Amino acid sequence: MSVREVVVLGTASQVPTRHRNHNGYLLRWDGEGILFDPGEGTQRQMLRAGAAAHDLNRICVTHFHGDHCLGLAGVIQRINLDQVPHEITAHYPQSGQRFFDRLRYATAYRETVQLTQAPVAADGVLAQTPAYTLEARRLSHSVESYGYRLVEPDGRRMLPDRLAAHGIKGPDVGRIQREGALGGVTLEDVSEVRRGQRFAFVMDTRLCEAAYALAEGCDMLVIESTFLDEDEELAVEHGHLTAGQAARVAKEGGVRHLVLTHFSQRYTDPEEFERQARAAGFEGELTVAHDLLRVPVPKRR
Repeated sequence: MSVREVVVLGTASQVPTRHRNHNGYLLRWDGEGILFDPGEGTQRQMLRAGAAAHDLNRICVTHFHGDHCLGLAGVIQRINLDQVPHEITAHYPQSGQRFFDRLRYATAYRETVQLTQAPVAADGVLAQTPAYTLEARRLSHSVESYGYRLVEPDGRRMLPDRLAAHGIKGPDVGRIQREGALGGVTLEDVSEVRRGQRFAFVMDTRLCEAAYALAEGCDMLVIESTFLDEDEELAVEHGHLTAGQAARVAKEGGVRHLVLTHFSQRYTDPEEFERQARAAGFEGELTVAHDLLRVPVPKRR
């Protein structure tokens, strides 16, 4: 049975707290797993969340601040220790190649797995598979940082009433799907477009055009909200978003489910992030993330 969900491994910005690990987010997309921003402690958080190295197919790092990448060393070594049988691809800012190399080879270990390095140098498509297209856009932070967007190809939904009207049933339904036409009836006559699902991951950034572009039309947006609105000046200074700003990005993009995360340790009441996001006008599904939470991608309409 296919699963599409985000497994939250950590939600702290800059430093971990008693209740929040450094960042880490595993997107389960049917049979694939994409690990975003593995901060310190990610390997252990995966264990606690019931996620294994074998679940990973890609690793996506937004930027090379420690809370978003210090877990790479442990995750990569665990992948090799467990002898994951398939190729794993790593995406990260090309400008941080030296950091990736240091983390990949932080200590001695035996390499047993094909880890393909595919650094990001500019906006655009990073990978295309039958299941999705993975894109990146550069954000506005104090170091080079990229957000990621996953787009499923559009499909078609068969319409039973139209099939019946044209007398198409049984094996002929599959035939018209494969061949595109049957006895003068086209696939378009008996089906409609089923819009592919979309997911975006936006970490450390100020408000910028790229954040809005990544969020556009997404079923789920996982986005940083490091600060509350009263600390907006700090957010701008350090290259971050407030809860209200993150919610406005989601609102303007028509996001269905907004997941707020990456919280500063200065705040102790997570409900305030939800209050400020609602005050900014976001009316869709809203989750204030906490460690080890599982958030299902919304079902298709």
